[in-house]
Amino acid sequence: MPALDALFGLGFQAVKKSTIHLKNKAGKGIESGPVSALEALRRLKVKGLDKVVAVKVNGELRDLSVHLDGDGEIELEPVAIDSEEGLKILRHSTSHVMAEAVKKLFTGVKVTIGPAIENGFYYDFDYERPFREDDLPRIEEEMKRIIKADLPFVRKEMPREEAIEFFKAMGEDYKVELIKDLNPEETVSIYSQGDFTDLCRGPHIPSTGKIKAFRLTKVAGAYWRGDERRAMLSRIYGVAFADQKALKEYLRKLEEAKKRDHVKLGRQLELFSTHEEIGAGMVVWHPMGGILRHVLEEFEIAEHLKRGYELVKGPQILKTELWKKSGHFENYRENMYFTEIDGQSYGIKPMNCLAHMLIYGSKIRSYRDLPKRYFELGLVHRHERSGVLHGLLRVREFTQDDAHILCTPEQLDQEIKGVLDFVKDMMGIFDFDYDLEISTRPEKSIGTDEDWERGTGALIKAVEDNNLPYQVNEGEGAFYGPKIDVKLRDALDRQWQCATIQCDFTLPERFDLFYIGKDGQKHRPAMIHRVILGALERFIGVLIEHYGGAFPTWLSPVQAIILTVADRNIPFAKKVFSKLREAGIRAEKDFRNEKLGLKVREAQVRKIPYMLIVGDRESDKKGVTPRLRDGRNLPFMECDQFIALVTEECKQRR
Repeated sequence: MPALDALFGLGFQAVKKSTIHLKNKAGKGIESGPVSALEALRRLKVKGLDKVVAVKVNGELRDLSVHLDGDGEIELEPVAIDSEEGLKILRHSTSHVMAEAVKKLFTGVKVTIGPAIENGFYYDFDYERPFREDDLPRIEEEMKRIIKADLPFVRKEMPREEAIEFFKAMGEDYKVELIKDLNPEETVSIYSQGDFTDLCRGPHIPSTGKIKAFRLTKVAGAYWRGDERRAMLSRIYGVAFADQKALKEYLRKLEEAKKRDHVKLGRQLELFSTHEEIGAGMVVWHPMGGILRHVLEEFEIAEHLKRGYELVKGPQILKTELWKKSGHFENYRENMYFTEIDGQSYGIKPMNCLAHMLIYGSKIRSYRDLPKRYFELGLVHRHERSGVLHGLLRVREFTQDDAHILCTPEQLDQEIKGVLDFVKDMMGIFDFDYDLEISTRPEKSIGTDEDWERGTGALIKAVEDNNLPYQVNEGEGAFYGPKIDVKLRDALDRQWQCATIQCDFTLPERFDLFYIGKDGQKHRPAMIHRVILGALERFIGVLIEHYGGAFPTWLSPVQAIILTVADRNIPFAKKVFSKLREAGIRAEKDFRNEKLGLKVREAQVRKIPYMLIVGDRESDKKGVTPRLRDGRNLPFMECDQFIALVTEECKQRR
C-alpha cells in the first residue's frame, strides 16, 4: 500500500501552513497551505484586485504569482498600479515590452539595461546604426500587439554559471557581462514574456495586458555603463501611466515644457550660448543674460548681508596637498581638474570650503565670535561627462551661492533652522514649492560613525522641529557629511535639485579648527556647508523654464521698452527714455519707422514686461500708455506714475 506508506510511513511530509493577513490587520487573516499571493489576496477579499500589480510579502516587493509556502505569519500588502511603487513596476515592465518589440523588428540588435525612471523608462540597445525618431512609431505598433496578446511575465531562477551560458547562447554579451559581475554564489533571476527573456530582479506586472497607456518619446546616445571609453549605445525613452487620462496630462505638460525649453529661450531672448570652439559645458553670457545674472547676484548678496553673513573670496586654484588634507583628492578627484605651476601640482576648486576654513583658522576665535557665516559667489569647475551636459542645467563651470557656517555644537540646531528659513523665504520669492530629502552616509566617506550620527541627527531634528515632511535618501550624502537636499517644483510640477544643507564635523577636525570656550579651553566647531539657489547657471535655467522666459519685472533684463507711433513722437519719447534710465529702470527704445503692430509683436517675443506706447496723445499730454506683454493695456499715466508703479513692483518682487 504505497499510498498509505507515503502518508503514514517514512515518506510522510506534513503540508506547511501559514497564517496570512493583510498589513495592519493581524488576527483577521486566513490559514493556508502553499498558495499564490494573488489567490491569497482573493481569499482575503481584497477589493479592486484588477488594479493590483504586485504585492509586498513581509515588506518585500514580489510578483503576484509568488508562492507563499512558509510556516508562520505572512503579512501581505497589495500594490496598486497607480501607486508610486506600482507605477515603477509598470514602467519597468513596459521597458521589457519595448525591448521585445525592438528585438522582433531589428535583426541582430543586442539588449543591455532598461530601468524605470521618473514618469517612464528607457532601454539601451546595441545596433548597427543609431535608432531614429522615425523608428518609434513602428516600435509602438509592435508593442501594442504584444500588449494585446496579454502575455504573462514568468519568473525563473537559475545558478549564475547556467545563466551565463544561457545568455551567451543568445548572443547577449551585455547580459553576460552583468551576470559575471554578480556574486558567484548568487542565484540569477530572469523574466520571460512571449519569446523574449531578460535578466531582471523584478518584480513585474502579471501580464502585458495591464499596460494601458504608454508613449515612446525620444532617442538618444548613451555609453555602456556611462563610460565614454565603452560602446556608444542607442537609448529609447518612453513614458507609461496607469490610464490614458494621466498620460494625456503628462503629454500636455511635455508640449508645454518644449515651449519653455531654456536652451531655445536662451537663444530667443539672447541670454546665453555655448560653443564647440570653447568647449563643452562652458557658458557664454550675452548682454541680456549678463544683466539677469547681475540682478540675481546683487539680490543674493543683499539677502545674505541682512542675515548676518560676511562676504569672502577664495582663489580658483589651491595646492594639491590641501585637497589631500581635506579628503577631496582621495574621494572626489575624478570630478576635479588639476594643473601644474613651477613643478607644483594645483587643484582647480570644485567647491569653496577650503578657503573659508583657512579664513576661520587665520586667527584665534572665541565662543563669543560664533557663529561665523562666510558667503561667497564662488566660481567652481567640475568634470562632468560630456553625455550629461545640457544647456545651463549641467555644466562644467558654474557659480555657487556658497556659504559655510562655523558654530558651537550648541548653536548647530538654530543655524540649520536659520538656513531652512532662508530657503523658505527664497523659494517663496520665486514661487517654488519644494520637497526635502535627508541623505545619509555614502559608501565612500570620511569621518567617524559618531560624527555621522551627530550630523544626521541634527538635520533630522531641525526638519522635524519645523514640522517639515521629508524623505530619507540612504547613502547619498556628501563624502564628508550628511545633507538636506531641497527639491524645488516648477510651474510644470517638475523637480529640480538646487539648495542643499550639509552638516560636517570632519573637515574642522582635519584642519584643526577650534574656538576658545567659556572654560578657556579649545573646542572643535561644527560646520554647515550650504547653498540656497545652488549653481546660478542651473538656477537660471530652471527660472527660464519656470517662467517660460517671462521673468517678473524685478528680474527682467529689460523692464520697459518705449515704442513710438510716428517720427514726430520721437522728441518726447527720448525724454521718457532718459527719465526712466535716470530712475534706474532698465529701459530700451524702438524709434524705428515701422508699424506699431510689428514693434509690439517683437517686444512680446522678447517677453519685455512693459511696452510704453508714445503717440500724439502721449506727446501732447506728456505721459505714456503702458501695454503689458500679455496684451492688456493700462490707463494713460504720467511718466512719474509709471516709474512709481515699476519701482514698487520691483521692491515687492511681485
